[in-house]
Amino acid sequence: MNLLVPISTDDGEFHGPSIEEFFPGALLFEGTPFEINRIMLVRFIAVAALLLIFWLGTRSMRIVPGRFQSIVEMGLDFIRVGVADDLLGKKDGKRFLPILTSIFFMVLFMNITGIIPGLNIAGTSVIGVPLVLAIVSYVTFIYAGIKQSPKNFFKNSLFPSGVPWPVYIIVTPIELISTFVIRPVTLTLRLMMNMIVGHLLLVLFFAATQFFIFNLGGWYTLLGVGTLAFGFVFTLFEILVAVLQAYVFTLLTAVYIQLAVAEEH
Repeated sequence: MNLLVPISTDDGEFHGPSIEEFFPGALLFEGTPFEINRIMLVRFIAVAALLLIFWLGTRSMRIVPGRFQSIVEMGLDFIRVGVADDLLGKKDGKRFLPILTSIFFMVLFMNITGIIPGLNIAGTSVIGVPLVLAIVSYVTFIYAGIKQSPKNFFKNSLFPSGVPWPVYIIVTPIELISTFVIRPVTLTLRLMMNMIVGHLLLVLFFAATQFFIFNLGGWYTLLGVGTLAFGFVFTLFEILVAVLQAYVFTLLTAVYIQLAVAEEH
């Protein structure tokens, strides 16, 4: 399994990060529909860690929670109070809380693997997981709208009230693209591209550190210390991005649901 610096510098030359890192070779079941590569393995580990943490935090719930239970409850309350109830209200917030909570923690755990030594790549840095989550968000939005107003959801979405009918020739295609096409696309690309860029930056800094210190040596070691410091700073920044992207993805899902269940629908 690749370590923190997956760039080989054995030939004495510097090799920067490559997009090929996001298309690793097979580890198991090569050539079958169940082929598992490094990124798939990272995803399995992230999901297993997520399930284990929530199982340990909720297996013996107490009125006066222990430290670990308190941390899990704080995470759950963050989504319940800060996203679901705040945007959707108590009733709708309770309805959609499970999907919002699942999305947040899945994205968070998949993102955070990008800075864990030995894993070093986010499970969301390849389109599969971001696309699946965007589809889940999109289907939930459509379901919420149809459930709220079976007859008028699509009509009100594509033909907003108060617009002169000739203007619908322009407005309706725009609403169709922005509401039913751009939303899932932007959810997917925003998450994936942030994780790709973060990984490439970290690889660049730590690969440069290895090159300056171990390949060139001498006064170049000072440059290696500098790139190592930048790598450390960007690691902390990547943690912030991992949390922020999980929050943004969940928040936008809640916003779309809120728009779907609005009274005008």
